[in-house]
Amino acid sequence: MERFAALLDSLLLTPLRNGKLQLIAGYLRATPDPDRGWALAALTSAVDFAPIKAGTVRALMANRVDPVLWALSRDFVGDTAETASLLWPEPEPAANEPPPTLGGVVTVLSQATRATAPAVLASLLDRLDTPGRYALIKFATGALRIGISARLAKVAFAQAFAVPVDEVEEYWHGQQPPYSGLFAWATGTAPPPRTDLLPLFRPFMLAHPLEDEAINLADYAAEWKWDGIRVQLVHVGGETRVYSRGGDEISASFPEIAGALQVPAVLDGELLVRGNAQGGETGGAASFNALQQRLGRKAVSKTMLAESPAFVRLYDLLILDGEDLRELPWSQRRARLEDLVPQLDAARFDLSQTIPAKDMSALAEIRARARDAAIEGVMLKHRQSPYVAGRRAGLWYKWKREPLLIDCVLMYAQRGSGKRSSFYSDFTFGCWNGNPDAGGELLPVGKAYFGFTDEELRFLDRHVRQHTVAKFGPVRETDKSLVFEVAFDSVHLSKRHKSGLAMRFPRIHRIRDDKPAHEADRLEALRALVT
Repeated sequence: MERFAALLDSLLLTPLRNGKLQLIAGYLRATPDPDRGWALAALTSAVDFAPIKAGTVRALMANRVDPVLWALSRDFVGDTAETASLLWPEPEPAANEPPPTLGGVVTVLSQATRATAPAVLASLLDRLDTPGRYALIKFATGALRIGISARLAKVAFAQAFAVPVDEVEEYWHGQQPPYSGLFAWATGTAPPPRTDLLPLFRPFMLAHPLEDEAINLADYAAEWKWDGIRVQLVHVGGETRVYSRGGDEISASFPEIAGALQVPAVLDGELLVRGNAQGGETGGAASFNALQQRLGRKAVSKTMLAESPAFVRLYDLLILDGEDLRELPWSQRRARLEDLVPQLDAARFDLSQTIPAKDMSALAEIRARARDAAIEGVMLKHRQSPYVAGRRAGLWYKWKREPLLIDCVLMYAQRGSGKRSSFYSDFTFGCWNGNPDAGGELLPVGKAYFGFTDEELRFLDRHVRQHTVAKFGPVRETDKSLVFEVAFDSVHLSKRHKSGLAMRFPRIHRIRDDKPAHEADRLEALRALVT
């Protein structure tokens, strides 16, 4: 546990990517099983101890520290784990026990119940110093937030053992923590794990944003970038699983999709729901807002299946009848996919059509007119590109449509987490419902927490603190004086919001401290942009 605590401490103090990679790789090489596997699981958010939550820690502290001191300290520090690790009373010297190993912590926490979790956690905290307590709480609650993505951890693993990161990605999803089979393969003591016996996830191929690259459209195929969620469907041994872009299985949320694929294949596509109108550019696909009603549900009612039927618009074919097609050029995979689609359930699968355009100028005109609810932009795929994990320069590009812009007024703010825990960085903004000079009120239309520089964040934090008019728990209400120019991809009708509207991907485009609040936009201006 001490070594894991030292790793976390070093990662928090190391801002550069290469430095983080070296730290993780060094830890994985020097640490024995199973501790290194559990550390890797923690870094990639693959551990979960259900009985232990942040509330468990708060309840423990309430019995050991004056509640006013705890509240003031937590507010100042901005992080529960850090505050608790600093305030935890030191045990009596006679009660000291050796620090637990990370594997030992997993064994104890895995056996805990909701009833025993507080006592179990307390006994472990008593055996650790301040850095160890911080690491334990972060590990137990699954809330590391130290700037390490799953991809970065996998790259570090590849560097630690000099193995290709693409192969690490390929084998990763068939393994469970503490990844003994993965470490055995990487260290040369066992063959590669099998990936052909179970319906396992394969890493997606991703696209670079199209910026200033000179593209010869003759070398690329253009197709719409659909505004749903990217999914992978895998059918092996009579079982079908549906995976999200992050490799999470979502089959239970979309049982009609999982039940529709009966062909041994691995397919890449966009999950959408049917709209009320068929035809047109969207081909019957509804907006993302309609799809959102079904995301994250463990059980789907018959009513929802009938009112929001899901389907997949297919992009690519990775494996068919046990034959791996990923090394083939896109043009050949596309031809195989076109042959396959007629064999699939037409109610659940269709093909993402290519866009005919003679050159990039013509394609730009087509893209500029694409304001349909289910279209997010254009994809450009090199006709000779293999299907490779991650982003590779020159192969696939995404060319999103230009964002929509509207002026909104800051209404509420909340402190962020991690490095932003001391700053008000989550902002809720609104538009005027009626004429502000004649009694019109502001109604919230969106929330954003990015789009600004560090310098602008300091300005916004200062503004919130100096213009607070009310507090609601962690949320501060500000006077209605600061205007944001907000960028967003689309806006949809929503019954869940008082304004009746919901933005898609809102972000702060510009701080308009030069503009009076009464000149911000009204709801009718936003409503006119509904797709």
